[in-house]
Amino acid sequence: MTNVRPAAVAGAFYPGEPRELLADIDELLGGVASFAPRFGHPKALIVPHAGYIYSGGVAASAYSELEGARGIVKRVVLLGPVHRVPVRGLALPAADEFATPLGRIPIDRDAAREALALPQVVSSAPAHALEHSLEVQLPFLQRVLGEFALVPFAVGDASVDEVAQVIADDPI
Repeated sequence: MTNVRPAAVAGAFYPGEPRELLADIDELLGGVASFAPRFGHPKALIVPHAGYIYSGGVAASAYSELEGARGIVKRVVLLGPVHRVPVRGLALPAADEFATPLGRIPIDRDAAREALALPQVVSSAPAHALEHSLEVQLPFLQRVLGEFALVPFAVGDASVDEVAQVIADDPI
């Protein structure tokens, strides 16, 4: 049986109904001004994690940079701060998939297994259960990238070096 982390903040931080969510994301992405041609896509983005009414325009500006990555990017590593459950280090979910109103996203279990070999990485369902910082990113990613696997880290009390080790090219 597949363990799914359900959408916890759909209907609060972003629309919970798929058509409304797609319309909002498309409107936000459509409002992004493009001043220069894009040659490739970024490897990393820093994106706000508030409700779409507050930060959707800024998030759309960031995610629009990935429009050329559809079908190319197969794995997305997300790092978001914890807000409800204290974590020492970085926490991966116990789930096999994350759900949003736009569908399910599989967790890259191989990458997660490698990361869990590091002492600062733990598995914590409670850290992810109600965490919005990662969830609000997912509908944008689903719309822009299509299908991809996810490696979602809820980041708690971790040093820069501990985080850097997790996201280095070698471990995952």
